[in-house]
Amino acid sequence: MQSNTTITVGRRKTSVARAYVKAGSGKFLVNQKEGQKYFNIGSSYEEVLIPLKITNALGTVDININVAGGGFNGQIGAVQLAISRALVLMNEENKPILRQNGFMTRDPRMVERKKYGRPKARKRFQFSKR
Repeated sequence: MQSNTTITVGRRKTSVARAYVKAGSGKFLVNQKEGQKYFNIGSSYEEVLIPLKITNALGTVDININVAGGGFNGQIGAVQLAISRALVLMNEENKPILRQNGFMTRDPRMVERKKYGRPKARKRFQFSKR
């Protein structure tokens, strides 16, 4: 990548997104696909673009994202965080509005591990008194 490209990482659950952001005409690629084709379920594409909309950066930056792991919602959260971090590195004035809308915080919630002697993390087998 070129030197004027900002590279950031976003994570959510087990998803990891790397965002390569530079000034441009508004191209948005996710895993070498058009962003709208990759996030084509419901309003997920608009959800990913929220950090760009609230900072008025939509159409002014080219974004190339590599995202892997996790499920669909985890990937959406990871991409949002990666884009938000890149926007802050490009312009520090974006940080307060992104922080206020909750896009600068890494969501720490992870799936709890399964415990031995149980069917799932907290579920127990049926108790029999007799």
